[in-house]
Amino acid sequence: MRQPLRYPWLDFDVDDPSVPAIAVRVDVPETKAEVPAHRHRKGQLVFTLGGGVTCRVPSGLWMVPPHCGVWIPGDMEHSNVATANARIFFVYIEPGAADLPDRCCTLSISPLLRELIIELSDGVQDDPARDELLTRTLLTELPRMPVQQLHLPISSEPRLKRIAEALAEDPADRSTLAQWANRVALSESSLARLVVKETGLSFGRWRQQLHLIVAIRELASGASVQQVSGDLGYGSVTAFITMFKKALGKPPAKYLGGIAQNGGSAFVA
Repeated sequence: MRQPLRYPWLDFDVDDPSVPAIAVRVDVPETKAEVPAHRHRKGQLVFTLGGGVTCRVPSGLWMVPPHCGVWIPGDMEHSNVATANARIFFVYIEPGAADLPDRCCTLSISPLLRELIIELSDGVQDDPARDELLTRTLLTELPRMPVQQLHLPISSEPRLKRIAEALAEDPADRSTLAQWANRVALSESSLARLVVKETGLSFGRWRQQLHLIVAIRELASGASVQQVSGDLGYGSVTAFITMFKKALGKPPAKYLGGIAQNGGSAFVA
């Protein structure tokens, strides 16, 4: 069961225009937590040092693995789902304060940027000059981070949206393209063309991308490879590892280890 994610900083406005960047830390309890759909004027960087976070925006699902961040531009509606015991940092950035993308993207987070975010989120504001210097450095470093991709395109087309929501709710669903086509009153070939048109991916690749997002999120939260492969409906652990390695170039343990070791640069787009 998902619990609402409670913030320790509700006594101030994240959209305060006098502050170019605000960083806050949230520790998720021992159950999955969710921030319902909302929006704010400032852009938001979602970053985690432990556990996994999935961000939903109108165009898709974005995964935030450990030591990486997802950038969400200002005024874009979004929601966040975090795994149990995740350690999350939100950085709210004033429009125009840094040269950041106008679309959602995954950003590698360098060790320097990681430490800046941690320092600015500690809630202690007894040295304004130091905080201002750290903020300026953060706003200088963040635009320099490599842009990566780990997301699931989601169309607003009603039939595809229905399929996406069903698969996100039950990733182990192994219904074939023909079975899904029957449920949404389309021929198999028509649904195949629609998926490619709306997402740029074949149906099989689209579903695989969802599996990768869920797998990285759950593995990052401490789930075993055996547990994740079963939850995703794979007949064997070997089949799951083969899929993962073929898609991302490394088996799960090495992939996640590479993210931690290299400061978030282990993505294969």
